[in-house]
Amino acid sequence: MIDLLLWGVFPYIVLTIFIGGHIYRYQKDQFGWTTKSSEFLEKKLLRVGSVLFHFGIFAVLGGHVLGLIIPVEFYQSLGITEHTYHVIAIVCGLPAGLAAFTGATILLYRRISVKRIKVTTSPSDWVALIFVLMAIITGLLATSFNVDAHGFDYRTTIAPWIRGILVFHVQPELMASVPIWFKIHIYTTFGLYTVWPFTRLVHAFSFPIRYLRRSYIIYRERVALKKIN
Repeated sequence: MIDLLLWGVFPYIVLTIFIGGHIYRYQKDQFGWTTKSSEFLEKKLLRVGSVLFHFGIFAVLGGHVLGLIIPVEFYQSLGITEHTYHVIAIVCGLPAGLAAFTGATILLYRRISVKRIKVTTSPSDWVALIFVLMAIITGLLATSFNVDAHGFDYRTTIAPWIRGILVFHVQPELMASVPIWFKIHIYTTFGLYTVWPFTRLVHAFSFPIRYLRRSYIIYRERVALKKIN
């Protein structure tokens, strides 16, 4: 019964809050749907922290897609053994996670140490940063504890459980043998998804695609204009 609640019911509660929260936020607070850029207040730390965090997190997300969404049978059809996949996941996943962690830590330090930014930081900003760091840290710990050559193969347990949730085929029994550190990481991620719609993290779904096909804006020097006049 507990397993059904933890791994069969609660994930849908989180999904409902995540999707419904975004819809509500977009309907009620479109003007607040932004990253609230603070670049004009401080640039050096932002430049380093933001680059490290975003590149690291995109690599981490890509690794999650490769490991959790794509079935293990696909890799087997390519001749990629469990050991080979495990080595690739560790070699690529740890540096990506460390980059994301370093970037997020720099951004947190920036908000704490720069007075002007600290004053303009809202409670939701602190919540977002803390939950992002918690998800990254628990993910790094889970990966580190799984470095052993005969590490736990989450592609045969966590991966089909997640895919089952997405297609409404609940299989909580798959999580029975999952190590505790993976479960902790999953639940810290659930916490992140729950607060996501109510923080600046919503900007992740606001990439300005139309800018890619927008005409260039032509700028002319003021001196050149004076000459023309």
